[in-house]
Amino acid sequence: MEDNYVPHHPAKLPDDIRAWAREMRGRMTDAEALLWYLLRNRRIAGAKFRRQRPVGRYILDYYCVEKKLGIELDGGQHSEATVYDRRRDDWLQSQGICVLRFWNNQMLVETEAVMEVIYRTVVETNSTEKVPRPQAGEGLG
Repeated sequence: MEDNYVPHHPAKLPDDIRAWAREMRGRMTDAEALLWYLLRNRRIAGAKFRRQRPVGRYILDYYCVEKKLGIELDGGQHSEATVYDRRRDDWLQSQGICVLRFWNNQMLVETEAVMEVIYRTVVETNSTEKVPRPQAGEGLG
């Protein structure tokens, strides 16, 4: 059987998305900095996460390509953006990407519970067992 695969570079990101993602990486909240510290360097089950990762016309706070897992930390402004967030999550889901959402204060106050949900999702991504997905505003404990 002949292998017809030809490696190629992914489509170029629009300059506005690339610039916005770069700017956001430089302005992390305390909750984002804490989560990045806990995710970086494959600290969660060997999964490689990137921060402020463009996917289509959206930017995910944290994204693991191999697991197709996005993690979003929402501040108070997201309580007014529920329609946008739902449309965004629907599009990401149509691309096969699972999105976990947590409030910033959940990350700061319930860190262990948030990390448990992330860990279970990472290790169970390829399993038939499904992990309940918290939505922004739902408590963990």
